[in-house]
Amino acid sequence: MAAETQTGDALRWPAEWETQEAVWLTWPHRAELWNGGLAELEQHFARLVAAIAQRACVRLNAAFDLHSHIRRLLPSACNVELFDHPSDDVWCRDHGAIFVQRRDGSLQAANWRFNAWGGKFPPWDKDDAIAPLMAASQHIPCLSSEMILEGGAIEGNGTGLVLTTEAVLLNPNRNPSVSKADVERELYRMLGTKRVFWLGSGIEGDDTDGHIDDMVRFVREDAVVAVCEDNPAAPNYRALAENNERLQDLRTLSGSHVEVIPLPMPSPLIRTDWRLHQLPASYANFLICNGAVLVPIFGRDKQDDTALGILREAFPGTQVIGIDARPFVLEGGAIHCLTQQQMH
Repeated sequence: MAAETQTGDALRWPAEWETQEAVWLTWPHRAELWNGGLAELEQHFARLVAAIAQRACVRLNAAFDLHSHIRRLLPSACNVELFDHPSDDVWCRDHGAIFVQRRDGSLQAANWRFNAWGGKFPPWDKDDAIAPLMAASQHIPCLSSEMILEGGAIEGNGTGLVLTTEAVLLNPNRNPSVSKADVERELYRMLGTKRVFWLGSGIEGDDTDGHIDDMVRFVREDAVVAVCEDNPAAPNYRALAENNERLQDLRTLSGSHVEVIPLPMPSPLIRTDWRLHQLPASYANFLICNGAVLVPIFGRDKQDDTALGILREAFPGTQVIGIDARPFVLEGGAIHCLTQQQMH
């Protein structure tokens, strides 16, 4: 029997650069979501799984009848565990459990409500049920909330400082009656959060209404990379400029200044035959995993190289690897959106 759940000061949400036991993903399976390109998407997804599996165990949510098919697509020696966790969509960061540490160092899962980014993409009932299944598979306690929250909506530095956006957590399509204070109390109860720093809006084409993991990411306790747009005519210019102005007031819990490292946007990825005209491409949607940073790149060679160079400077002594994320971003996300870390 799993131990009783703990709350508040008994919990800590580890930083992503801490040692990970595993990374969770949810296997794609609905052809209508990928503009007829599911088979090609699965090949890209399998390569991403294999890249992560070199650094941590990969745990996959997928209905049992998909397991043999998935095994055929993965390298035979791939460090992967499959779980019979049926899903609606692929974005594990948003529908999966968030793993936190309890006072004794053991793990606990945070299970938030999920409604497909404000009810945009039904059905979502299977996705909403995945977090408790993940917790049960690991035999760890699971603390549940009635608040709607996606994992990509919050970013933490491991000490209790959490970044988020008003455009998501205060959006009437998620939590119509909650205030900032309500959100902050629930983040404290579920994750042990000590302070919440609020930004405003998100980037163009983002179905999520403005997830933080496309804009600002901690690279260490006292530094972030922040996506910026230099072209005043670009759709993202105003929102990013306003957010980066707010970041000048960001401080650690001890009161020290947080360094803000500019991370340029790629030139727009435009589709004329798809529901998203401008795809939400961002170099900030990377995964940190056991001494490596897996960074989405978008076929913009010079811009991709510039972003990788900035991130190599931000993560000294860490392997920074570019992964073509164009097949993923077609449906609105990239590497961080697809993954959810489980710490040791």
